[in-house]
Amino acid sequence: MVKAVVTGAGGKMGGRIISLISPLEDIKVVAAVEVARHPIIGRDVGQALGLGKTGILVYDKLTDCIDQADVVIDFTNHEASLRYLKIAGEKNRAIVIGSTGFSAEEMQEVKKLAKNTRCVLAPNMSVGVNVLLKVLEYCAGILNDEYDVEIIEAHHHLKKDAPSGTAMQIAEIIADKLGRDLEKDAVYTRHGIIGERTKKEIGIQTIRAGDIVGEHTVMFGGTGERLEFTHRAYSRDNFAKGAIRAAKWIVNQKNGLYDMQDVLGLK
Repeated sequence: MVKAVVTGAGGKMGGRIISLISPLEDIKVVAAVEVARHPIIGRDVGQALGLGKTGILVYDKLTDCIDQADVVIDFTNHEASLRYLKIAGEKNRAIVIGSTGFSAEEMQEVKKLAKNTRCVLAPNMSVGVNVLLKVLEYCAGILNDEYDVEIIEAHHHLKKDAPSGTAMQIAEIIADKLGRDLEKDAVYTRHGIIGERTKKEIGIQTIRAGDIVGEHTVMFGGTGERLEFTHRAYSRDNFAKGAIRAAKWIVNQKNGLYDMQDVLGLK
């Protein structure tokens, strides 16, 4: 039985993860965490989420409850995730992080801290998205420089970072396969008289509208034909299920930084 602490328990992802773990027999939530002064602090998390009484309390500090757990499941924000990763390392607990928006400097810190514990970090924990990543890597190697690459992502209007972490992961995988440098070759917006598209460009365009859960389309445009690959998320449950799968997997791994490709055996 894997014992988990879920952070961001009052948020959309935290709540769904707790709800989906509730009926499972091989993993259980032993504590939940929210930011100080959140209205569910000190309450039974099941009652707060409409699941009925569970006896599982909501804390305002991870340090107050992490000793109860084998793994922390964290979908908060990049700043909080760094703090939680540090605590997990100090307490020798595994951690699954689904937060996005990490800067290059923060990612270096993540890699450093992950040496002290077992960490799965993935901007998108959907099984379908991670299968798509593998397919895109394969296709990019075949299509090579003969096809233009464009990535379009769409999310709800409350999302704070852009492009999405998933879009950037897609771009990084394709760029690596094609031997390109995103610092030079990524194009995030086009306006006015911009001239012809270069062969090295990887377009990454962002849409924010309504309550779109998440949509990513990758277009390989060639002469006389176009290939498009699209993943659409209709609910957050696919992300939550992926995170739960990662939590059950990571507790038995050696210290280090992993992603969902590792969890799914796609590497």
